[in-house]
Amino acid sequence: MSGGSSRQLAVGSKQLTVASYQLQVNKKLGTLYELCDYLAKITYNPSKKLGIFAAFRALFLILLFTTTLSAQESKEKNWSVQGYTKSLQSLFQINVPGLGRQTISDNFLHNRLNFNWYPSDNWTFKAGLRTRFFFGEFTRIQPDFKTNLDEGGNDILNLTLLNAGEKAVLHSYFDRAYFQYNKDKLEIRFGRQRINWGINTVWNPNDLFNAFSFTDFDYEERPGSDALRIQYYIGYAGSIEFAIKAFDNSDEIVAASLYKFNKWNYDFQVLAGWSKKDIVLGGGWAGSIKDWGFKGEFSWFNSTIDEVNNNFAATLSVDYAFENSLFIAGGLLYNEAGTNANTGNIFNFELSARNLYPYKWSVFTSAGFPITPLFTANVAIIYSPIDGHPLFLTPTFSYSLGQNLDVDFVSQIILQNTTERYGSDIQAYFLRVKWSY
Repeated sequence: MSGGSSRQLAVGSKQLTVASYQLQVNKKLGTLYELCDYLAKITYNPSKKLGIFAAFRALFLILLFTTTLSAQESKEKNWSVQGYTKSLQSLFQINVPGLGRQTISDNFLHNRLNFNWYPSDNWTFKAGLRTRFFFGEFTRIQPDFKTNLDEGGNDILNLTLLNAGEKAVLHSYFDRAYFQYNKDKLEIRFGRQRINWGINTVWNPNDLFNAFSFTDFDYEERPGSDALRIQYYIGYAGSIEFAIKAFDNSDEIVAASLYKFNKWNYDFQVLAGWSKKDIVLGGGWAGSIKDWGFKGEFSWFNSTIDEVNNNFAATLSVDYAFENSLFIAGGLLYNEAGTNANTGNIFNFELSARNLYPYKWSVFTSAGFPITPLFTANVAIIYSPIDGHPLFLTPTFSYSLGQNLDVDFVSQIILQNTTERYGSDIQAYFLRVKWSY
């Protein structure tokens, strides 16, 4: 075969490959376009224009184009896009006084896109777009559901798109959007980011900027803050750090410094700062006692307001991994601002580093074991030794269906003593399927 014929065959083969690829892209775009139209229709609100959904459609189409077409590029990219899509089906059993036991279902679809851009050796930009589509009975009957979504997740910057219809809610916002500068031992971040100063797994009194609730199991990334963070690394496992959260009034100022160092094979940290009219001093450590992991952290909140009491919060935890892969952990929380009364309100209290759990004393224990390489069982228990003896149970079963596909079954059960019996008036069951890409 002549060289010209070979070249013609190669060009023809390449054209067929491009045509096939273009056909696949067109099919994907058509499906995605139909999905966006469907979401727009069922969440239609006559009082709002559908410009939000046009923006969503454009955003997803652009991301799909750039992601798929970039696979055809031979030169190295200076950006990347990853993410996942989840489906969470929920069933709630609630015993309402005067109304008896009710069973309520709920559903939502969750998509996350993580974007990384590296314009130079020293600069990085990262963004995380969290989009959730809620539909079901529980979404409709909660009076403050849409308001809480609209107000939650933002500090100074409003990076939320919310469209609420009568039967469904579409909520999307950027929980990460920050620039990072690195030069030798210096690191500077500004924008929406997570400032994670906590050490323990369940409760973190040192997490002044973006405290999180252990009961929110479906938010792996955890919340972020609009903030400036400056970190300078010193020696082995040491650093000096300063962070300040954006604010529009003096009541919301959160600013603190953190010093980390390593001594006696332990990582230590001490912090001092200001948190919403509290002077804060705290610290923590992470190390081991023989084969047991041993962690602790504490913070003292000295209020500058006469009407608000000071508060001391501290937590200890231990963990151990057996040779058969069984993992156990335990912890203790003391919250001076907590109550000894049985409020039964662990899902709906004012969460902050100052108040991580509604009760004064709480004990945590958990165990996890891989029954097979693909199937894992876990259970977590929180008990508060107060009147009513509230007990929070979270059994979890996880199964891997493939390299990027997982399914989880999660339960959340509250047991407590009432006037009639010791039992559960609140039970929640969740079935979650997650596809990562």
